[in-house]
Amino acid sequence: MKKITVLFFLFYMLSSIYSYAITLHSPDNNLELIFQIKFGKPVYELSYKGHSVIKESSLGLELKDAPSLMNGFELVDSTISSFDETWQPVWGEEKNIRNHYNELVVTLDQTDTDRKIILRFRLFDDGLGFRYEFPQQKNLNYFTIKEEHSQFAMAGDHTAFWIPGDYDTQEYDYTESKLSEIRGLMKRAITPNSSQTPFSPTGVQTALMMKTDEGLYINLHEAALIDYSCMHLNLDDKNFIFESWLTPDALGNKGYMQTPCQTPWRTVIVSDDARDILASRITLNLNEPCKYEDTSWIKPVKYIGVWWDMITGKGSWAYTNDLYSVRLGETDYSKTQPNGKHSANNENVKRYIDFAAEHGFDQVLVEGWNEGWEDWFGKTKDYVFDFVTPYPDFNVQELQEYAQNKGVKLMMHHETSASVRNYERHMNKAYQFMVDNGYNAVKSGYVGNIIPRGEHHYGQWMNNHYLYAITEAAKYKIMVNAHEAVRPTGLSRTYPNLIGNESARGTEYEAFGGSKPFHTTVLPFTRLIGGPMDYTPGIFETQIKNVNPDNDSWVRSTLARQLALFVTMYSPLQMAADLPENYERHLDAFQFIKDVAVDWEKSLYLEAEPGDYITVARQAKNTDNWFIGNTSDENGHTSRISLDFLTPGKTYIATIYSDAADAHYETNPQAYTITKGIVTDKTQLNLKSAPGGGYAISIIEAPDNLSLKGLKRL
Repeated sequence: MKKITVLFFLFYMLSSIYSYAITLHSPDNNLELIFQIKFGKPVYELSYKGHSVIKESSLGLELKDAPSLMNGFELVDSTISSFDETWQPVWGEEKNIRNHYNELVVTLDQTDTDRKIILRFRLFDDGLGFRYEFPQQKNLNYFTIKEEHSQFAMAGDHTAFWIPGDYDTQEYDYTESKLSEIRGLMKRAITPNSSQTPFSPTGVQTALMMKTDEGLYINLHEAALIDYSCMHLNLDDKNFIFESWLTPDALGNKGYMQTPCQTPWRTVIVSDDARDILASRITLNLNEPCKYEDTSWIKPVKYIGVWWDMITGKGSWAYTNDLYSVRLGETDYSKTQPNGKHSANNENVKRYIDFAAEHGFDQVLVEGWNEGWEDWFGKTKDYVFDFVTPYPDFNVQELQEYAQNKGVKLMMHHETSASVRNYERHMNKAYQFMVDNGYNAVKSGYVGNIIPRGEHHYGQWMNNHYLYAITEAAKYKIMVNAHEAVRPTGLSRTYPNLIGNESARGTEYEAFGGSKPFHTTVLPFTRLIGGPMDYTPGIFETQIKNVNPDNDSWVRSTLARQLALFVTMYSPLQMAADLPENYERHLDAFQFIKDVAVDWEKSLYLEAEPGDYITVARQAKNTDNWFIGNTSDENGHTSRISLDFLTPGKTYIATIYSDAADAHYETNPQAYTITKGIVTDKTQLNLKSAPGGGYAISIIEAPDNLSLKGLKRL
């Protein structure tokens, strides 16, 4: 009898410490999630084909001035369900996206405080998404987050492709290293920026790409970042455990919540094939469907712009050098002397409009058109721009009429100088100004330290502002391309007028000292996991001194790879970023930029290895035309690709833009060849990319009545 009593007591004690484990499998059974309560803490682990992806990791939130939501929990309910749908984005890498997952929902009760939280897990064939949900309840209504403590325990010292954790910028070059090496490399990885706030010697940003010694590819990110702070990852580099680290506000708090509410999704994408990481649609699938009934006004855009000459230092955003400071409404520009370098002048803009019209581009971006650029930068100035008053040499009505007659639109530019209150002060007037003058797309910018002072680019307050700007723009049927904003988390599914973002180190840095040659082989695995990037590719003149003799920077890429980026760096908003005169010297290569689509029926990832090479094939929407791009690192790459994705029985004309035999990103970047010939679904191509190079291919369905005489089979 005594023995039975002791056993019962042990069973009771164990059941109060451990809940029974709940197991969830992905639809294809390759992924397994295990959840349970241990010592009152919710924990989970994830495996792929029997290999550990996330070791046992705890979940919870630390609150300010209130008991934490990290322990003392009991499992009170759990449900498992399945979901399968196919939906169509307004624009995207694919016309049809499948959203197929198995879901586990667990309800936890913190008995001492009588507070409940829900953990929702969705397991797809290619990864996991989970989030915290907070039902409305008596003892958990308003609360302030001190920190979220979501753990991601790695199974080893993986190779990672990372940038420093920072509350204000993602514009860093990537570093490839072991997790154990991050601390020693951090100081070198933190390079200067107009606004930056690193937070830890082992803090990194998402999307974080890793590869294990066993050949697993793991990606950590977040989805549906709404009314919450952006998540970074802080690494315990002795145990290889990542933990969430939210962006604080000016007071140091990391989130203000009111139930019912929820966090963004935390995502783990995993495969033993790197191509599956690029093909994953988890981030989009974890966002809500489109909020707009009418999306007919949202159109993918291929554009050029008055931009690169200013980035290189050849031209200027400012109209005059006579002013030490500007007070809008009080400064009389007619009494100043033009500096002779102002790029946004009537004559120059008309030149760009002419070029766009001649070559079939949709829009022309013009930066520096409005008053105030003389003292916009680095002053933490509240009233910077009004976004409606042009400089004396920029005639809005004249240029709009000129563009309209040529079948071209102008693209608006709103640089906020990070004075967010000022932008919101003028936003609706600025959007109405756009409507009145024929603009339907705006590139916004947030360069510098945020005003209100002390706020960060990636905090909850700013994330709410970015979404406010997008939803207000939708009321005016305006598309938004936000630069220096928080990195995308798939919100373009819900708000498809968010047609582009920068939010990473783009082409402009090639004029500021350059990026590593492997940069464009990493970005699709990291930054682009959340959504498209306005990378601004297409630089043909790689020696910046040939544009501006005072600038010794150079672009670490061959010309052929600049063409390929229009395919590998996905965006429905693609800029041919170089000067018109540089394209006019290479019109044969420029033809690819003219031909390539910006909206896609299907995307296939033919080859991929992060940091080494990526080869992508995309089918233009509602056509049978295909475009292929390859970008390679400093070692180059040799491809053997099959065109078996082409329609059997059809004949196509392929034009291959490739690196010449002696091409090299350092010594001979403009050496390229163009080969034209006949291909079918039986064709196999052997192609070589130079160091820092790549290739681009257009594959156009041959009309039945077209003579193929003179073209050979490739």
